[in-house]
Amino acid sequence: MKAAVFSARRYDKTMLARANVEAGHELLFLDERLTAASAPLAAGCAAVCVFVNDTVDAEVLALLAAQGTLLVATRSTGYNQIDIAAAERHGIAVVRVAEYSPYSVAEFAVGLLLAVNRKIARASVRTREGNFDLDGLMGFDLHGKTVGVIGTGKIGTIFARIMLGFGCAVVGYDRYPSAAFEEMGGRYVPVEELLACSDVVSLHCPLTEDTRHIVNAAALARAKRGSILINTSRGGLVDTVAATEALKTGQLGGLAIDVYEQEASLFFQDLSSAIIRDDVIQRLVSFPNVIVTGHQAFFTEEAIGQIMQTTIASFTAFERGEALANRVTSG
Repeated sequence: MKAAVFSARRYDKTMLARANVEAGHELLFLDERLTAASAPLAAGCAAVCVFVNDTVDAEVLALLAAQGTLLVATRSTGYNQIDIAAAERHGIAVVRVAEYSPYSVAEFAVGLLLAVNRKIARASVRTREGNFDLDGLMGFDLHGKTVGVIGTGKIGTIFARIMLGFGCAVVGYDRYPSAAFEEMGGRYVPVEELLACSDVVSLHCPLTEDTRHIVNAAALARAKRGSILINTSRGGLVDTVAATEALKTGQLGGLAIDVYEQEASLFFQDLSSAIIRDDVIQRLVSFPNVIVTGHQAFFTEEAIGQIMQTTIASFTAFERGEALANRVTSG
């Protein structure tokens, strides 16, 4: 089967090709993001493979369907970038990677927390310049603090387990409570209580209409003053402008994000020689108590390997007319 792979970076090409050795699908690797303008590049491809910042809305899906595309596979667990209802109207099946190494994201979230709390990035920059002064680098012990976890699926539960190992009290919020979270020592509370009592809040929920800007100005006003916010899930969970204001007043004591709500025009490319016109992200990275990384929490050998294997397996199942284990529907 011929498949167009959009937003293909070097590691995508290498590892997807490796996973495809036995299956033998014809893969067309494209550096471009999928948009209405780039959709014609997939002409003649039965499948397209996309990533989190590709645009797979009703307009794009209509163009793909007209060209003969029958399958959209996203190399991610989240699929909020895809209009599922529109895909179904056009007879296009949608599959995702239902799961990959949850440790990759959970461990990275812990790393972000340690880095922003203990000022590790600032300290590293200082010592490279010969400055070994400790002023401005004081953090706080995580032991004995309360950590709030919004979203207690596999990743959130692993993050919570690590925090319990640090000696933290862990509270959680999820519309679908997990017995595993409670059995290991987590305690569910309303989201308002979680924000008010937590020294650290980490987001591990999908982006839906219900969770979009779950951290907004009102939520930040209710949060414990000086708390740290971590987001390794989806950028749209946080109202970035509101977070910036909370940082300016000291209501938010630190912010570490691996995702950003306007990341599509920025992430996964080298803009070091370009003028970045996004004033919000430019303001955000100017704060000394903020760390921004470029959507790399998932980026481990184990996670990428599993993502690529699952994607190729979906191609093969579709080509053979078999049931799609990772199909996404609007129902």
